[in-house]
Amino acid sequence: MQIRALLHTESSMHDTNGVMMQYFHWYLPDDGSLWREVAINVIKLAKLGVSSLWLPPAYKGIDGASDVGYAAYDLFDLGEFDQKGSVRTKYGTREEFLLACAAARDAGIRVYADAVFNHKLGGDAQETVDGTPYDIEDRQTPLSDVAQIDAWTRFEFAGRGSVHSSMKWHSQHFSAVDYDHEGAKRVLLLTGKQFADDVDGEKGNFDFLMGCDVDVSHPDVRAELEHWGEWFVTATGVDGFRFDAVKHVNATFFRDWLKAVEHRTHRDLFGVGEYWSQSIESLRQFIHLTDGAISLFDVPLHTNFHHAGVAGDTFDLRTIFANTLVQADPTHAVTFVDNHDSQPLQSLESAVDAWFKPIAYALILLRQEGYPCIFYPDFFGAAYRDAGDDGVPQDIELASHSHLIQTMLRVRQEASYGEQTDYFDEHHCIGWTRSGATEHPGGVAVVISNGGAGSRWMQMSRANHAYYDGSGHVATPVRTNDDGFGDFSCQPRSVSVWVLKTDDDTI
Repeated sequence: MQIRALLHTESSMHDTNGVMMQYFHWYLPDDGSLWREVAINVIKLAKLGVSSLWLPPAYKGIDGASDVGYAAYDLFDLGEFDQKGSVRTKYGTREEFLLACAAARDAGIRVYADAVFNHKLGGDAQETVDGTPYDIEDRQTPLSDVAQIDAWTRFEFAGRGSVHSSMKWHSQHFSAVDYDHEGAKRVLLLTGKQFADDVDGEKGNFDFLMGCDVDVSHPDVRAELEHWGEWFVTATGVDGFRFDAVKHVNATFFRDWLKAVEHRTHRDLFGVGEYWSQSIESLRQFIHLTDGAISLFDVPLHTNFHHAGVAGDTFDLRTIFANTLVQADPTHAVTFVDNHDSQPLQSLESAVDAWFKPIAYALILLRQEGYPCIFYPDFFGAAYRDAGDDGVPQDIELASHSHLIQTMLRVRQEASYGEQTDYFDEHHCIGWTRSGATEHPGGVAVVISNGGAGSRWMQMSRANHAYYDGSGHVATPVRTNDDGFGDFSCQPRSVSVWVLKTDDDTI
């Protein structure tokens, strides 16, 4: 890995046990209140140890004030112009967004903005285009000769005009579109274009995902996206980006784009990509192609959490980190329990069972490896009604695990330092210890069970000292022996977090 990438990653990720929070979920109300809520809560979150916020797409999507943001229409409209039926976005106005970013900065919290570069939707007019049709499930074998369709590839941004940017998007700026023809969903590769290299190999080539597929190799497109990055960073002061759908875009584009925006803004920016794949080889190849400048969310670890929650005591906890990015490349792994894509009724639905979530959060918050990310509903809770694909309303409630997460955040700040020793030698019960540091003595012991009550005989850095369960699950303290060993326990299907007992306990 290049020296620049190493310095970039370490300075952005591993400062004082940093923690990211994904401050949104798919089903937030369409009331434009999120940016104001962020500004109110950042001081509290900073005190708990949250060091960065990943915020949702701040620009106008195809559905205006109700769009989550991933159906990107105009990257330059942050809730400032009357487009797609509203001025504000789902989350608020441009002014409110800028105030939220400033409030986070004042509280000492970094802001990571969501960038959707793969596609655009909501074109303002059609153009007649030629292309080669491919089956949606097979992008290697053409279905027929060249076809001609009318596609929504003209983006004029009439509500914004030429404010912030004068570029208008047309068919030459895209490589493919999707369309319904003869009752089947097809991909039309536009004449003169190619599917990108260095994308995921699913479906033969997973360059195309949806809508109008942005051709990031087009010089006008690259120049415009770099201009947008400079404009956005300068206007908002954000500290980095979460890149959407990176498996569908030539990997080197993100490396080059981030480098160009850093040069233009004289900023050191953090980058993390969403590459939804179980293949460690694919994730590591992306990291290699970006010279280590872009980290990735650890989707395989999330999937292990999902399977562990479903399987209960039949899951072998010794394998919880098997085939994960945090195991293979901890420096570039952003670990998470759930996110907006894994929520109920989403296409990638794989939510972690509620009983296992405290265990999963211990596995990302209280270990040395990875950059952990907390999910908004797991901290604040959420309740909503969704129509579902079949049109039948469903009431969904996501329980808050705020108390335990706050406990783990405090332990992460105050005790989770030093050498890590794993006790991963039992099917149903595992544990580990951190030895602590001079400024943070005592360390921490964590015990997890997915079956009955369990215990692990583990060594701490302090001999003949009392430790207590900060989670409150086990009432009786543990006293270590002359060699620092103690019998640390946990309740059935639970986690206990053991910290040094002092006369003035604050954890």
